[in-house]
Amino acid sequence: MLRVLRKKDQKGFTLIELMIVIAIIGILAAIAIPNFLAYRTKGQNSAAKAEAKNFYQTAMAYFADTTTTGTQVNNTDTVGGQVHSPDITLGTGIIHDPGTGQVTISGTLTFMHYKSSKTYTLNADGSITPSSS
Repeated sequence: MLRVLRKKDQKGFTLIELMIVIAIIGILAAIAIPNFLAYRTKGQNSAAKAEAKNFYQTAMAYFADTTTTGTQVNNTDTVGGQVHSPDITLGTGIIHDPGTGQVTISGTLTFMHYKSSKTYTLNADGSITPSSS
């Protein structure tokens, strides 16, 4: 069939061959792009949860080393010198140890990757719960 379409001594691909290759590439892209976006969102959510865990552990170490009984945190503050990731937004709240060894959180400490819609709330016991999706 291809010999009929080509003249003698012609080289290269026919239009039909090129169209088939383009169609195959389009189908593969249609499958791969949604999967890639889903993996990226999972990664962003994992980054927010990891930041919340790291923040809690740093606050615990900070309170163990200092006599400070409360620290106000927001998007630009640090606890014990830890600067959080610029991709993670941190909700305003106060985490403190009133000298009893019990950590309390006033307000809501939330963590969210700026490219994701899922918010995680840090609880006083160190657990993390999803707030919204």
